[in-house]
Amino acid sequence: MAWGCCSRLWVRQELWGCGSRARRFILYTYTQQRNGFRRPAQKSDPHRTSLETGTRPRKSGLSPIVQDHVYHTSSPSAKKLVKPFIFTIGFSGCAFGSAAIWQYEHIKGRVQNYFEEARADWMDRMRPQKGLNFRRQINLWWNSLSNGQRAVSGIIAANVFVFCLWRIPALHRIMITYFTSNPASRALCSPMILSVFSHYSFLHMAANMYVLWSFSTSIVSLLGREQFMALYFSAGVVSTFVSYVVKMATGKFGPSLGASGALMTVLAAVCTKMPEARLAIIFLPMFTFTAGNALKAIIALDSAGLLMGWKFFDHAAHLGGALFGIWYVTYGHQLIWNNREPVVKAWHAIRTRSPKK
Repeated sequence: MAWGCCSRLWVRQELWGCGSRARRFILYTYTQQRNGFRRPAQKSDPHRTSLETGTRPRKSGLSPIVQDHVYHTSSPSAKKLVKPFIFTIGFSGCAFGSAAIWQYEHIKGRVQNYFEEARADWMDRMRPQKGLNFRRQINLWWNSLSNGQRAVSGIIAANVFVFCLWRIPALHRIMITYFTSNPASRALCSPMILSVFSHYSFLHMAANMYVLWSFSTSIVSLLGREQFMALYFSAGVVSTFVSYVVKMATGKFGPSLGASGALMTVLAAVCTKMPEARLAIIFLPMFTFTAGNALKAIIALDSAGLLMGWKFFDHAAHLGGALFGIWYVTYGHQLIWNNREPVVKAWHAIRTRSPKK
């Protein structure tokens, strides 16, 4: 779900709620979600229908080969959107509810582990050191990361794992069915979240993960780790559902994959919260512009791509992710996250319930 401009932006702005120290954000704008798979030019044949000509895509390093059986000869009914809509609402609700419980357990665990960590540090100082082994080096590296970078490490690992699965030919058909989103497919709900972790091209995955890594510190500073995770997963499902709606409305079906729908939510949230942050294209550092203007340009570009029928990227997913990010940091935070108290109280009651005798 992607937006692709092959440029890298540097953002300089004091982080919201993180003191006065200025930080730099780097945006590599080659974040794209693949919208379908490109097909080769074929010779016209009067005995073949337009549907039959063009069902076998051209082999590309950026996208997998889609076999003929993946495409359907009849347009799916709009009723097929009911189930994805229910899944979008239910999955997003579960994501934020789980994040609220996670935050509760995290705060409770920090209090319990405080003295244990202090005792462990004291034992380490008393114990003679034998040098830095591999495990200690990993711990030092992990501790040097920001909270945001630690939060996205698992997401990046999941994307790398799915990318490796694409390299196994025996799994190719399963990957297309469940790790690419398409309203004409027999699998509708599970690909809405699985396709967010799916990249066929290494360049596509590396660019998207670089953007996620670069903006992780800022978005986690704005929302916190638990709320960010809920927003990221929900954004992937919401942007995919918007893509479903547009494909059903236009009658142009095809598989999409990539994390850019969720990434657009992250970028839109940061730019909305810090509209006066100065951005600059890395190759043209003399030209600067505000984050607010950059967000407007992104939305305008994807809107033009959607209206003009550009098929290289899934512009509908981009717009869905961007609008969801703007809505959440403006209104959704107060409507959803600030009203999580009933969930936390219910979970606390379950955790503290005395066992029956």
